[in-house]
Amino acid sequence: MTGADPAVAHLWRAARPKPLGLHFDNAACSRQSFAVIDAAAQHARLEAQVGGYVAAESAEPVLEGGRAAVAALTGMAAGDVVFTTGSANALNLLLSSWDGEKTIACLPGEYGPNLVVMEANGFTVRELPVDGQGRLDVEVAVALMQGDPPALAHLTALGSHRGVAQPLSEFVAACRAIGVPVAVDAAQALGHLDCAVAPDVIYASSRKWLAGPRGVGVLAISSSVSHRLRPRIPLPEWGTPLPVLKRLDLGEANIAARVAFSRALDEHLVAGPELVRARLAEVGRLTRTALAALPGWRVVEDVDEPTAMTTLEPTRGADPNTVRTKLIAEHHVVTTVAGIDRAPFEMKVPVLRVSPHVDVTDEELELFAGALTAASA
Repeated sequence: MTGADPAVAHLWRAARPKPLGLHFDNAACSRQSFAVIDAAAQHARLEAQVGGYVAAESAEPVLEGGRAAVAALTGMAAGDVVFTTGSANALNLLLSSWDGEKTIACLPGEYGPNLVVMEANGFTVRELPVDGQGRLDVEVAVALMQGDPPALAHLTALGSHRGVAQPLSEFVAACRAIGVPVAVDAAQALGHLDCAVAPDVIYASSRKWLAGPRGVGVLAISSSVSHRLRPRIPLPEWGTPLPVLKRLDLGEANIAARVAFSRALDEHLVAGPELVRARLAEVGRLTRTALAALPGWRVVEDVDEPTAMTTLEPTRGADPNTVRTKLIAEHHVVTTVAGIDRAPFEMKVPVLRVSPHVDVTDEELELFAGALTAASA
């Protein structure tokens, strides 16, 4: 196995159940570790023994650890972090609570479901300038926003449809200098790219590169923005006064999933975020190199793009949906099809997204290339 740190790859694989085939779909949902699975099961068992609310109270130290881990990975404070059911829920909590002007600047390649949430909450979208790869042009973007500032800038640090890393740190610093608050969608970026840039808002899901369970995520909001929020369902006059972030976290919650996510975050910190990022960047290089000459497909990203997501665009009429179905049924290989709805203002055709994790081997990449050739025939 080639690797920036093979130990990261070996430990990742050893910590998990053996996959039934090739799992090249971590940008959708990574494989949980034995410890993460056990953490959820143990909490569920405790709920059965002592009751859900008592179990939730006993889990608070673990959840505090999860919030602290998110803080360490984002440059925020642990007190800024609340759990959500996922990224879409986090964005909706933010935008539905926004008090004031509703203009938001984002990339032309913005994630389609995010655009739906923005529209549902009455936001007018402004387009930020990008280069030919869809990468943000920070200098031009700042010049535009200085002349006519939006209420909020929104940056998806790594898209769902293309493995191009956005200049996150530069953009956050530039927006801070001109007084425009920034919300970061880190669904694909947290645990994958360096997100410790202390934006005004950042949110992410558990199930992707951090390999937590489905149905849980996080939202971190700094005090620079939280005072502007008015949660959509206000507390009655006779209710107990609560801070804004506590009000965003009201309601039913899957505590077992939050406990398991906290365990996954702890595993990531123990593995070493820098080592994981370096290995994922290498995985991207290895994957693109292995697939560069594959007939009927074009690799969209540059070979040295520092992400583990590789996008394949058909060049000979292959239907990505049909190919994905064949890969699963005939070769036991899991990938994702990114339809035009993933980025409706940027994508022209559906693409096949390939996203192995740190444990991928050269042999597996060769097997995948052969399977894709067969499934494309």
